[in-house]
This record gives sequence, C-alpha cells and structure tokens, in this order.
Amino acid sequence: MKRSVYTGLLLVLIVAFFIGCSAPAGNEDEIRIGVNYELSGGVASYGQSSVDGIELAIKQINEAGGVDGKKITLVKYDNKSEPAEATTLANKLMTQDNVVAVIGPATSGAFKSQIPVAEQNKIPVASGSATADDVTVDASGVKEYAFRICFSDSYQGTAMANFALNNLSKEKAVVIMDSSSDYGKGLADNFIKTFEEGGGTIVAHESYVSKDTDFNAILTSIRGQDFDVIFIPGYYEEAGLIINQARAQGIDVPIIGADGFDSPELVNLAGADALNDVYFSNHYSSLDKDPIVVQFIEDFKKEYDREPDAFNALGYDVAKFVVDGISRAEKLDGESVKEALESTTNFEGVTGSFSIDENHNAIKAIKVIELQNGVQESVITAGQ
Repeated sequence: MKRSVYTGLLLVLIVAFFIGCSAPAGNEDEIRIGVNYELSGGVASYGQSSVDGIELAIKQINEAGGVDGKKITLVKYDNKSEPAEATTLANKLMTQDNVVAVIGPATSGAFKSQIPVAEQNKIPVASGSATADDVTVDASGVKEYAFRICFSDSYQGTAMANFALNNLSKEKAVVIMDSSSDYGKGLADNFIKTFEEGGGTIVAHESYVSKDTDFNAILTSIRGQDFDVIFIPGYYEEAGLIINQARAQGIDVPIIGADGFDSPELVNLAGADALNDVYFSNHYSSLDKDPIVVQFIEDFKKEYDREPDAFNALGYDVAKFVVDGISRAEKLDGESVKEALESTTNFEGVTGSFSIDENHNAIKAIKVIELQNGVQESVITAGQ
C-alpha cells in the first residue's frame, strides 16, 4: 500500500478518534442527570438513603413517560464522603458525561466543593440536605447555579432553641457540639443566640470532633451542674454515642438535636432504651397523614421493603424538583434548567410545599420529631 494511502487512513482514524471523544454521551432520546453522593465513607447513611429516594422518583417519572417522551438517565458516582472527590466527580459529570444538572452531595461541605465547577460549566447543582447557611449565598452574593430544598442550619438552630424554651419550657441548656464541622458550628451559634435572647441560660458549652467515641469526660464534667436540656448539634455517629453514655451516667434530661440525628443507625448506636425524651428538627415524618406523604410511604415500602426516612424523602423531592425544572426549561441545557429552577413556586413535595426564594433556598415549614424508646412518637410542624 502506498504511503499516501497509509497517511489518508491514519487521518481518518485520528478524526474518528477525536469525534468519538468529543461526542455527547447518551442519545437524543434521553436526558442525563448526574448523581454525586456519599455512598461509602463516614456519612454513607445519608448518601445512600438520598439515592434510594432519587432512584424511586426517577423510576416513577420514566414509567409515566419521562419528560416529553425522553427517558431520564441517572449517571451515578460515589464521592466516598470526601469533598475533594465530590469536586472531581462533578467535573467528570459536567465535562465528560454531559449532564444537564447534578443532584447531590448530601452534606454541605461536599456540596459546596462542587459549586465552582458548576459555575464554570453553567450546570445547576441541587441538594436535598445541604443545610449550611452559606451553601447558596455568602458574602459575595448568590451562588447562581446552586440550589437546595431543605432549610438552613440557622433556621434549625433557631427553631430548636424556641422549641426548648416554648414547647419544653426549659431554661438552662448544655450545648455539646461537633466543632469539626460547619454544620455543628452553625447550629450551635444560632441555638445559643436564640436561647439566650429568649431568656434562657447556657450552663455549659462543650465540644468534640468527628470520629470521637468516648464522651464520658464531657458528661462527667456537666453531670453535677444545674441544667434541664442538652442540645447536640452534630451527626448521628457521635450523637448516638453521646446519648447512650449520658443515659448510662444517669443524665435523664431531654436531649434535642437537628436533622443530623435522622438515621437508622441512631438507634443502633444509642440503644432504644436511651432514646426517650429525645427531639430533633427534621424535614419529614412518617407520622404525617398528608396524602402525598402516605402515597410516598406506600410506594417506598413496595420498592425497598422498609419504612422511608427523611433522607429518602429529601432525595425523592430533590429529584422531582430537578426534573420539574427540566420539564419547564426552554431548552435542554444547564442555563435554561437553572432559570426554570429559579422560578419554582408552590412545588408540592413529600417534605412539604415550597417555593424557591431569591437566594435559591426553599421556603418551607420545619418539623420537630419526638422519640420514645427509639420510635417516633409525635411530630410538630413549626413556622415557615
């Protein structure tokens, strides 16, 4: 074969290679959404629960015909509960997998880590559970491509301070906070501010860091003090052990927390007998008799053979929220989807009805759940 023929063949192969590399993933009959969640690592319970809800929602949407006849395809990755990995995966989803939106991660730090990538690629990202105050807006302004459907830490901290003062009639609080996370710090700051403004006294303010397991020294130091409620702003991994060890030391005052308590692992870590007079703010309760909630519980049990938790519900809602935006977008591109999400009003979700405000936050009510013997006993809906 002549050199010119070899050269021509080589050029064809090179062109074909680069066309293949740059061609969009998928096809024109599908809409691709990224799923960037903590499926292993320290907070895998939150991530996996969220993804179970997301996958149920997308299954139902596709069974109902998708969006304008197009199937929704999820491109799912495990960020291993590491913010750096979440950033890497966001970049892959947006530049290689050609998604029009990304759902997740579950936690605030991991979610915030991918926002610069979203802004660079003009692809919206949405979380069902990233509660830090600066997730969608900070001193520099609104983060144009970031959305969330949950309430913020400051709202939770304020709500639980008011709950302690007004619903439980408590006046002397101990705060035992996770000082290694923005989540714990934000909750603690707002609880303390609101509790003191409401006439309460912070008797002691103790700290721990993520992965601590022995809290007996802290509990021993507070046991002899005069207090009537404990606030634990942190995640279930440590909160469950604190509650267990507090009850073992004979500390029987009410213990309150936030949505970080919501995991099946809380009962395993604390023990059902220790989970009495425990209250936490949350986005959803299976005790809610709203028809939307009742139907969701029925569908979830049919799919997974278990009772759904709040992260299942938040995952379900954030998937429906994103697809609702896609269905209203003028075009199937990130910019158009972002604009549609911004205009969301009166979205009817399992975790409540909400609209998106100018800071890309959901305006919605909060629920406070009471545990007795490790089981949800009652739910109170508060504020909006």
